This record gives sequence, structure tokens and C-alpha cells, in this order.
Amino acid sequence: MMKTIEIELPDHFEIENDELKTFVAVKLFEVAKLTLGQAAQMTGVSIEDFITILFKYNVSVFNYPASDLESDVKNATESLRRH
Repeated sequence: MMKTIEIELPDHFEIENDELKTFVAVKLFEVAKLTLGQAAQMTGVSIEDFITILFKYNVSVFNYPASDLESDVKNATESLRRH
């Protein structure tokens, strides 16, 4: 399940919704508020594509707790079984 939030920005601030969503997901991953899988889901891309995005933002995928990796692997496996 996902939450929806509303952010007010100045009119002259030019950023697309997807770009802002990606930036927020990267930052939340960087500070360990989202797992890799959650951040990828938030941006609507695969985990592999999100890792590429992290590289572009100069954020390491390896600041990632092992427990989160286990959870993401479990979630990915369950997702594959459903499809």
C-alpha cells in the first residue's frame, strides 16, 4: 500500500512529478527509510533500474542492511509466484 502526500512548491520551481518522486525515493533509501524494493516500487521501476538511478545520484546500494535484502528477496519471490 502506498500513501499519497501533497507538497507545495513555488510556481517557478520546475520539476516533473516523476523526477521529484525519484529524488524523494533515492533520498529515503539513502537514509534507510525505504528498502531497495520499496524505493523501486515508489518510482515504478524494477530493482535493477533503481540501482542504476542510485548510481546516477551517487548513492551506494551497499548502505543497505542485510535484513532488508532478505525481505526484498522474499517479496520479489512472492511477487513472481503470483504472476
